Amino acid sequence: MDTATADPTVTGDGAARPGGKRRFGAWCAALLFAGVSAVVGCRVADTDGVTPVPQLLAFLPWLLLPTAAGLLFTLLARWWTGAVWGVALLGLLAWFIEPYGKTGEPTGPPVAELRVLTSNVEFGQATGALIEAVRREKPDVVFVQECEYTCDTALKRELSGTHPHRQAVEGGGSEGSVILSRFPLDARDGVPGTMGMPGAVADVDGHAVRLQLAHPMPPLPDQVGLWQRELGRLRDAAVAGRDTPTVLAGDFNASQDHAAFRRILDTGLRDAARLDGADRTPTWPARTTPAFGVQIDHVLVSEEFAARRARFLDLADSDHRALVVDLTLHAGR
Repeated sequence: MDTATADPTVTGDGAARPGGKRRFGAWCAALLFAGVSAVVGCRVADTDGVTPVPQLLAFLPWLLLPTAAGLLFTLLARWWTGAVWGVALLGLLAWFIEPYGKTGEPTGPPVAELRVLTSNVEFGQATGALIEAVRREKPDVVFVQECEYTCDTALKRELSGTHPHRQAVEGGGSEGSVILSRFPLDARDGVPGTMGMPGAVADVDGHAVRLQLAHPMPPLPDQVGLWQRELGRLRDAAVAGRDTPTVLAGDFNASQDHAAFRRILDTGLRDAARLDGADRTPTWPARTTPAFGVQIDHVLVSEEFAARRARFLDLADSDHRALVVDLTLHAGR
């Protein structure tokens, strides 16, 4: 028997017939849609799922690209059921790309101004660049993550004149963290975690403001549970401090597309970058693919604060961009 004529997808000269190309296109589309659907399905279910879903959720807006590619395959394959699938995924992605969390102007008159800067200096490597940024931007409060021993020493030496008050968790590598302030600080218990997360209450021109540094573990494939627990502790800390105006800032290793981070926003805290219209500006990875990054460094504030002039700074020798935001504290609720 002539095998070429027996296979309906192959012509006598070995060229693929249109039916074979369409099946190939449909299979490619189905594979792309299945992968995107697994991630989007967890977003719909309000869960972070298991590896690799938490890692992919961080880059949820970029799932538009494989979805669009899948739609192109469905058109080439004339697979109309698949086209409906792809359009539904595009709609869900567009919905979830919208900013999450509360907004609104605080009530009461303004009573104090403060500028906040948060920076992950990557094992202390960007300490020099941070010191320059602090001198240039003149923040009132600085949250520093991954400030190991040499970083801590340099900050004491170079910034004690402008920021004489500090609360720190000393440690090597990524474990050290410090809050620097030009306002007097009253030490408070921080949030327990693998990496340091100190806390304090600042006297901001006669008004108590609770400061809490955030630096939970990242969602590494074998540490997703630990990442979720440490974000949960930050949420508990946010709930416990509702009676005091609060600034919770740092490297959260999470974006608004992570359910564990949204639980923190659900306590009533607001993302300062979002309040200023910069909620999707990427902060990591600043060194390798900044244009395709994700915002995991945040300044979260309670409803007593208004936020403006959120700006992101590129620091040499760090894989994170620093975030600076101007805050206005309003009286009463």
